[in-house]
Amino acid sequence: MSDQLEIGRITKPHGLKGDVLVKFVTDRTTERTAVGAELDLASGRRLVVERAAPHKDRWIVHFEGVNSREAADALHSQLLFADPLEETGDVFIHELIGRRLLTPDGTDHGEIVAIVDNPASDLLELDSGRLVPLVFYVAHDDEAITVDVPAGLLTDDEGETG
Repeated sequence: MSDQLEIGRITKPHGLKGDVLVKFVTDRTTERTAVGAELDLASGRRLVVERAAPHKDRWIVHFEGVNSREAADALHSQLLFADPLEETGDVFIHELIGRRLLTPDGTDHGEIVAIVDNPASDLLELDSGRLVPLVFYVAHDDEAITVDVPAGLLTDDEGETG
């Protein structure tokens, strides 16, 4: 499971016939909710999607073999993991750590050392302690990501008005 990605969490049972509500943390829900998609629990148990439908900010999912409220209760609050999908050119949050942060003019602002969860936008924490909202991301390669931030966000001069 070490190469797998955390893709969501089963929040609670839904109804009496084994359906559960799942909150995904991936933008690839179409692939992850397709009939036959395989998702794993931290325990190593594999779940196979039998059917799924969007419901508000979550998904109602029915897994093969989970056919009662009691079976669904046993999955409550479990994290879901899956193998990475084929290479798409996308970058995953965990892959940002260790990359350099650049602005479009090529200026290097340091190494990304952590990702801070924030409701408005995840924040890239630099080795300097500076925080940069991920919403400003524009491009990446194997060594760096480029962000296009508002003037003044990455300057050290307190007097600069940007």
